Amino acid sequence: MSSKLIAPLSVATVVSVVGMTIAAIVGVTRNNGGTVMMESNNPSPQNIIINAAATDMATRGPPKATNPCDGAKIQLDNVQCAAAAINGQLNGQSGANVTKGYVGDLDVDVEPIAEPYYKKGLCPVNVHWHEGAEHLSVGEYDEMGTGPTGKEEAHRALAGEVREGFQCRYYDENEDMFTKPYEWKHCVGMKVGQTYEVHWPHSAAGACGTTNQYQTPFYDGVFCNLDMETLVTLTPQQIASAVGVQAQIFTIVNDESYYYPNLMRGMIVDGEKGSDIAYYTGSTTGTSRDNTICSQYSPITWQVDRKCHMVSASSFDKMCADMKAQRDDMSDDLYAHGSRELVADEWAADNGKLL
Repeated sequence: MSSKLIAPLSVATVVSVVGMTIAAIVGVTRNNGGTVMMESNNPSPQNIIINAAATDMATRGPPKATNPCDGAKIQLDNVQCAAAAINGQLNGQSGANVTKGYVGDLDVDVEPIAEPYYKKGLCPVNVHWHEGAEHLSVGEYDEMGTGPTGKEEAHRALAGEVREGFQCRYYDENEDMFTKPYEWKHCVGMKVGQTYEVHWPHSAAGACGTTNQYQTPFYDGVFCNLDMETLVTLTPQQIASAVGVQAQIFTIVNDESYYYPNLMRGMIVDGEKGSDIAYYTGSTTGTSRDNTICSQYSPITWQVDRKCHMVSASSFDKMCADMKAQRDDMSDDLYAHGSRELVADEWAADNGKLL
């Protein structure tokens, strides 16, 4: 039986009794199942039923069970970019320049998915984010952007901190929405005023439509129903058509008028949000790669919102609460990851011409 709190609807009756102690008004008992009964000396025919576990419902996950995606990651070690390119094994890297009109120098023979992933049978299998933007969109998130850290600190790793990417141009230290502290309950180490690039990895081999759909690390979700024996039989185009990432860049504000409740589900498509998209093929990102060491998890489709948007801190905190409520433990994605340095032109795919 679920825990319930039963209280009379008529508050006026309670407050009208002057001089009586609370104990005299309300008797509280608890049965062995955890049910809390509140009884008034003036019962009302109408009662409110409240879940006594409301404080933890937001992060309560489903019943424990075997996770079929656990450990499904296929290990593909990083490689020397130049050597892989010479051997014809480099299919483009991320994050790249997504400024409108940009075309990389690396000749590739694959095309990105140029329509919503769900139309191609892909589902989101994870959500995580990076400190600053890994992609570059001139005029939106670039070298001129600012945040709570300074420009001097923005693109290098500080002692004990992750490398920060590009910043949006919204931040104003004189406006409360960018500086007023927010009481984070679920996300870890987040900052109001900071820019974050959110990634939603998608896969046609995920546990789509099941309780095990979302996974950390995201590789477990991407490869949940795919093994190495099958992977090696796929062409680069088949891979790029089966695995993709949505990316959207936000500046966090302490302003509830920018609240979106379902950030975990994927890119926000609403008005300007999600309306100007760059499509290209690249790779996984992160600070273990740069312009010398490249990722072998490639080619995969990227769909990147070229615009920066403001979103409330509570939107992120709600997303983190949703992550805590998944069957798989997503605690390693409740904080920002470091940003890879911008991919050099020579390692960026030339299929930017499809934008």
